[in-house]
Amino acid sequence: MDSLNSLIDGFGTALTPMNLLWAAIGVLLGTAIGVLPGIGPAMAVALLLPVTYGLDPTGAFIMFAGIYYGAMFGGSTTSILLNTPGESAAVVAAIEGNPMAKAGRGAQALAAAAIGHFAGGMIGTILLVVLAPTVASLAIGIGAPDYFAIMVLAFIAVTSVLGASRIRGIASLLIGLTIGLVGLDQMTGQQRLTFGSLQLADGVDVVIVAVGLFAIGEALWVAAHLRRSTGKPIPVGRPWLGRTDLKRTWKPWLRGPAIGFPFGAIPAGGAEIPTFLSYVTEKRLSKHRDQFGKGAIEGVAGPEAAASASAAGTLVSMLTLGLPTTAVAAVMLAAFQQYGIQPGPLLFEREPELVWGLIASLFVGMVLLLALNLPLAPVWAKLLRIPRPYLYAGILFFAAVGAYAVGGESLDLVILLVIGLIGFGMRRYGLPVLPAVIGVILGPAAEQQLRRALQISDGSVSGLVNTPFSVTVYVIVVLIVAWPLIGRLIARLRGGRKTAEESRTVRGG
Repeated sequence: MDSLNSLIDGFGTALTPMNLLWAAIGVLLGTAIGVLPGIGPAMAVALLLPVTYGLDPTGAFIMFAGIYYGAMFGGSTTSILLNTPGESAAVVAAIEGNPMAKAGRGAQALAAAAIGHFAGGMIGTILLVVLAPTVASLAIGIGAPDYFAIMVLAFIAVTSVLGASRIRGIASLLIGLTIGLVGLDQMTGQQRLTFGSLQLADGVDVVIVAVGLFAIGEALWVAAHLRRSTGKPIPVGRPWLGRTDLKRTWKPWLRGPAIGFPFGAIPAGGAEIPTFLSYVTEKRLSKHRDQFGKGAIEGVAGPEAAASASAAGTLVSMLTLGLPTTAVAAVMLAAFQQYGIQPGPLLFEREPELVWGLIASLFVGMVLLLALNLPLAPVWAKLLRIPRPYLYAGILFFAAVGAYAVGGESLDLVILLVIGLIGFGMRRYGLPVLPAVIGVILGPAAEQQLRRALQISDGSVSGLVNTPFSVTVYVIVVLIVAWPLIGRLIARLRGGRKTAEESRTVRGG
């Protein structure tokens, strides 16, 4: 009942004319940016961080939430129409959506994706309302060893599931942790990696890091591989679903959130894994398996619902624990810090108007997303005709203006370019960007919690594992690290048994 009353108050905040305007702007901007290939929601939020300095925190976060969900839907639009995912969570939508579009059923694919996002977002946000206060109340009793264990889990999980290999994921994390070390030691006041520069004493602003790695790095990467030809949009007509399509999609719309929400709430790399799991599940359960790979509508509906519910799940851990599990959540955490607000167990008590206004705006944003995007799908397709040189020149301009606005220092522009070059190098050698961003944001906090735990235990390492919660988390960490080795061992044992059985058969023959 307390959550319901708080949510009603949140709707009072979210439904004010100005906040409705910010939600609509966020949904429109997010969808437009998501439609453009290579520009995901993380880059969109990072680019708009400096622009929101003049807004009140509630309005800014309502707009960010609209951008988040809008960009996820926009990414599926370009996946379906051009087989070009706007962001990683939309990759699965291209597998079945693009064959549907080529077969003249792009309208139905877009409708299935839009309603899937609506259903997944609504179910995921309801679960967020139910679970987030409970998680926050439980998290109040978590101490320094427990927080450090959670952050270690986040580091290990993110580096394990992203990128071509674990080594590259760890390398990316180390880059982020190194950038996070720049500045004054929080406990001793000692300068670290400042190279004698007073301007670096406060560290590198997270906004500059996010904009540099996402926007500048991506723009340089695209410039290095620029293709002057642009895809030709496929005419989609007016999206609608027939009775047969509805019969095939309503179950995937309900199953998707059950897979997506838990993966969003834990540090498992965001929406990529649950969308693939949802696709595999729908393929196994479908009565039309022969259509998969040729344009099965279930393969669009389920993964899109899972992606949207996953986005709601990421907000649970971000708001209650201050733990970002995706790139967008990491950038939004940076936005909270920009306003002097620290997400965590006490956020629901200290900033109830902001939190519940943000959660209520998710419901409003879902309705706006469905109402705007069903009729506007053909318009989004036309945005794909913008020449990429103009598109990325604009991104570089806004990134530079945003970075300069952070502190008004010319050194910030130099740092932005350096970090952008690092982001370009990471893409060149296949290093995922998310672990680096997680390292920059969580690195200093993890160091602080580690040192606090060691101080409490007089320097004894046992102080890091002196609670049941921390022991449980470390067991999960060990399982994540050892799972590939366990899988190989099981495969070898099975292979050995097969060899032994074959040799017995030969002898018996």
